Amino acid sequence: MNFSKTFVDRPIATSLVMAAIFLAGLIAFTQLPIAPLPRVDFPTIDVTARLPGADPETMASSVATPLERQFAQISNLTQMTSNSTLGQTEIILQFDLDRNADAAAQDVSAAINAAGGQLPRNLPNPPAYRKVNPADSPIIILGVWSDALPIDQVDDYVDNILAQQISQLPGVGQVLLFGEQKPAVRVQINPGAIANAGISLEDVRSALGQTTLNSPKGNFEGPHRASTIATNDQIVSAEGYRHVVIAYRNGAPVHISDVGTAIDGVENSQIQALADRHQGIVLGVFRQPGANIIATTDLVKSAIPRLKLKMPQAVNVDVISDRTTTIRASVSDVETTLLISIALVVMVIFLFLRKFWATIIPGVAIPLSLVGTFGVMSLLGYSLDNLSLMALTIAVGFVVDDAIVMIENIVRHIELGDSAYEATVKGAKEIGFTIVSITFSLIAVFIPLLLMGGIVGRLFHEFAVTLGVAVIISAFVSLTLTPTMCSLFLGKQEEHHGRFYREVERFFQWLVDTYARLLRIVLMHQRATILSLIATITVTLILGIFISKGFFPQQDNGLLLAATEAAQDISFDEMARKQQQAFDIIRNDPDMGPIGAIAGSGGGNTSNTGRMFPSLKPFNERSASAEEIINRLRPQLARIPGFKVYLQARQDIVIGGRSARTQYQYTLQGSNLAELDHWSNVMLEKMKTIPQLQDVATDQENQAPRTMVTIDRETASRMGISPQQIDDTLYDAFGQRQVGTIFTQLNEYHVI
Repeated sequence: MNFSKTFVDRPIATSLVMAAIFLAGLIAFTQLPIAPLPRVDFPTIDVTARLPGADPETMASSVATPLERQFAQISNLTQMTSNSTLGQTEIILQFDLDRNADAAAQDVSAAINAAGGQLPRNLPNPPAYRKVNPADSPIIILGVWSDALPIDQVDDYVDNILAQQISQLPGVGQVLLFGEQKPAVRVQINPGAIANAGISLEDVRSALGQTTLNSPKGNFEGPHRASTIATNDQIVSAEGYRHVVIAYRNGAPVHISDVGTAIDGVENSQIQALADRHQGIVLGVFRQPGANIIATTDLVKSAIPRLKLKMPQAVNVDVISDRTTTIRASVSDVETTLLISIALVVMVIFLFLRKFWATIIPGVAIPLSLVGTFGVMSLLGYSLDNLSLMALTIAVGFVVDDAIVMIENIVRHIELGDSAYEATVKGAKEIGFTIVSITFSLIAVFIPLLLMGGIVGRLFHEFAVTLGVAVIISAFVSLTLTPTMCSLFLGKQEEHHGRFYREVERFFQWLVDTYARLLRIVLMHQRATILSLIATITVTLILGIFISKGFFPQQDNGLLLAATEAAQDISFDEMARKQQQAFDIIRNDPDMGPIGAIAGSGGGNTSNTGRMFPSLKPFNERSASAEEIINRLRPQLARIPGFKVYLQARQDIVIGGRSARTQYQYTLQGSNLAELDHWSNVMLEKMKTIPQLQDVATDQENQAPRTMVTIDRETASRMGISPQQIDDTLYDAFGQRQVGTIFTQLNEYHVI
């Protein structure tokens, strides 16, 4: 059976089939998402629980442990790590790559509900969980600030308008706020004043919790009219709380203003964010899995002017970093390389065949095969990224081979005197099986990549499939369209050729003669040839052993990450001052762009740590690479006493569900906490002595000073005071305890 003859006899139908393939691929090309790398979803769940004022050990034992006990029973859980800090516990759950993230989230929700009875009853809110992808980073970071409005009002506009509206844009997955300064009413009590009045802090807390409510009241129904019932049960300002009666003494009311005061403030006064030299709020915008990163970023940027109209003119919104800048450049470079490759291949074909139609026919197979591949990529949910475009670039050399083999065999029959149609039918029948065998042999090369598991397999699966699809489509085109065009456009070969043809033919003949001479020499010295082969293989193996190895090349995508750390007993004001020094050093670098920063307790940070998000100028505007910039910043940052800055270039792929200050992590596990503390410090000091390592750090921070309150249980019992009352009083006094909630039409605030 001659498969190609069916299409050669039906040129119009063949043309329509090819036009359909090209049109479908062209439409799919416009719909394909753009990304730096293939989509690799890490099924990871981030669980966060907050108990303001609780020390890390309390959070670890009373909050993290009950949750971890339930999470450990979830199937396909590969890694579970927790981080307990002052008032917050964060648990990262990472599952098998094949586990469905939605199903894992349902299991996590059920585990949280099961652990609810074992958690502290005074948790302000139940533990929250969200699906995260640790390999993904914000596609755009925004800084919001104002010189005229207080920071809590700026936060109000960011939370109620900017973050919510951006979250609703197509392609946006989530919006995280760094350095939140939610408004709050802070009640400050004079301990001496309430002691003189015989009032405890628990009395004050109880009175504050009961004096403001926002509950249903019902309505009046008359024969002709109806009316809803409203009261002034809720207090919404600090001024109202100053007049709250907390007790009666000697027949007279005792107000908050008599024993202290109430002020309008913020929930967390121990955190600060910088939006490129201004105190403000930093927003990190993440995309949805599989969304077009460039289209999503453009939507966010285009929405900013419209959203600014809903806020006061004094509120400024700036773009601190745009992840798509380098993605656009890299994808554009790869696309340019692809076009150059196509042009070079066509030029080489023309150089060897030196005939117009003999060049055009295989030249048509290249764009048709590549564009048709876009259609299959769209069906498989792939993206236009560096690896898929690299596969298409490599495929340019493969997809043209089948067409050239087909044309050469057909031309051979034409030179023997057959007509174009007869030569096409004979040549296609003879070479058809060869093209099929070539195609399958090429695909077989990529079978190991297709079967490879783990993260590497996920990364290169798209590369292998894209290349394989392009080869299969090129084989189909070579068996159908190529012989059809040959039968229509290839005619009798010319006997007289121009000067260019003769010169090139003379050069090729010289190459053939030279090769023949060299081949004779090799055949005359067979032993030396075999020895040179063995030597080449040996040198290759030796070089393969000693060459530098790594998982993925270090990228320079114009974005850096900086983690800051100070002494564990540092005050917030001193931490903010040192963070500002580091901020100024980095921002003053000539190759640096805008920077966002956060310091203090909150957003995953402890009170002595912080983070910065430096962005570099575009490649054509800076004089050094990201690594060179980091190396010249390190000695300057090291001059800040008692302060460390860990700098690294942000990478498009991150392994593991746990964030760290440095690029690589080593996890030490143990059942005894004391032994774990000891050996972790031993390992830390030993690793610092290895010259190949730098920025060695640990996330175990247990050296902060602690004030121990020892309860005399007999005396307390004799005075009718329980340990619970002592804990509650200390919590009321020093824990920034949330004692009430203020509900508004747009948000809710807390009374602290």
